[in-house]
Amino acid sequence: MHSILIIDDDVDMCLLLQRFLIKNNYQADAVHTGSKGLLKLTEQKYSLVICDFRLGDTDGREVLKTVKALYPDTPVIIVTGYSDIRIAVDVVKLGAFDYVTKPLIPAEVLSIIEKALNVSGALKASTPIASVTAMDASVKAKQTSDAFFEGDSVESHEMYKQIQVIAPTNYSVILYGESGTGKEVVARTIHSRSARKEYPFIAMDCGTLTKELAGSELFGHEKGSFTGAVTAKTGHFELAHNGTLLLDEVANLPYDVQVSLLRVIQERKFKRVGGIKDIDVDVRIIVASNENLQDAYKKGRFREDLYHRFNEFSIHVPPLRVRKDDIMSFANYFLEISNVELNKAITGFDREVTELFMNYSWPGNLRELRNIIRRAALLTEKGEVKVNSLPLELVNYKLIAEPQHAINTELSKSSFETDLKGAATEAELEMIKKVLQQVNFNKTKAAKILNIDRKTLYNKMRHLDV
Repeated sequence: MHSILIIDDDVDMCLLLQRFLIKNNYQADAVHTGSKGLLKLTEQKYSLVICDFRLGDTDGREVLKTVKALYPDTPVIIVTGYSDIRIAVDVVKLGAFDYVTKPLIPAEVLSIIEKALNVSGALKASTPIASVTAMDASVKAKQTSDAFFEGDSVESHEMYKQIQVIAPTNYSVILYGESGTGKEVVARTIHSRSARKEYPFIAMDCGTLTKELAGSELFGHEKGSFTGAVTAKTGHFELAHNGTLLLDEVANLPYDVQVSLLRVIQERKFKRVGGIKDIDVDVRIIVASNENLQDAYKKGRFREDLYHRFNEFSIHVPPLRVRKDDIMSFANYFLEISNVELNKAITGFDREVTELFMNYSWPGNLRELRNIIRRAALLTEKGEVKVNSLPLELVNYKLIAEPQHAINTELSKSSFETDLKGAATEAELEMIKKVLQQVNFNKTKAAKILNIDRKTLYNKMRHLDV
């Protein structure tokens, strides 16, 4: 029987996950602090470790380092909230097998555990062929998911031309784009087509770093340099030596850290926090931001001299909603990756799903599209992906959009026979009727879709005589 260690400071979630795993024929131990988890790991080797990224006394990185030091072949799965996905992806790059987001989907958790145990070789003795196949599939999926997919839109073709032009140079690059548009993939593509491609590509998320943590992450620190620095740490600049360093959400760096960053760029050397030795460094810097850095420096939040250092070339990564020709191309691309990851042969998307995808606004851009397709692929046994495999927020978006379209059409036909108040009342009545019909007059669902409480809905129905 395979043994699994769960490390999570959410006691209730930890207990539920432990019971669920035991019910599915795993031996499962659960602890609620990082220190207790590390102690467990020194006492026993586990087949797999599931660790929450944010723990009260440490984080997933430290647990991962310990597991990999003690048991290099033991897979680690990181549990994270949606807002921490980028950080979790970075941890995966450091050696974690995969990550899952809260709230946990039981079928998804089991699927990732089984795949992890196969890939790690834990099931080799009983199913050697399956293990090798899973390893091959995992490697293929990783290679595919990190690759640049150009897309079919005019905007994508133009962006790809810019990548081809700038990649062979040593210029710094600013990547502008909304969250989830694929700025890191663009940065990796630039690196992979440059003379530095044989050296590391290191990505750093600057979005949530304090002044103290930012200095340590960028430049590293020496043992004892501050409270909690129990060992020396290599910073991102040092890790990226001769390669490429991506600073994501760079506008969020504290102003004092921006000064230190400018000095490193100018002098090509730095000291670790608490260190006295100069460390030479040669890196190409790519920065990513979802806001205009020129506006940021005009508002005094970003150094102008640092902006000009970075602004040797810039690329705008457009949001998915303006790249309609790319939506189904990327959907099929992500489905192909999911087929490899899950060892399935899903053939595509039915007409209704395609229509939903094309009409949705995609506020989370490519990241949202990929997550939705991963979930849909998990819930689809065979054939095409259907609407019942999609999350409710995507289906509900159609329920709201269709009544609104009907209202707009109806109002455009009117010859201003009613006053503004009458038109608003008519529009409200039409929307309520349409939504109620869509949900078979389930008032709880209708209120949720209309973003009002049930009491308000009842009052409006009574007032409008619905």
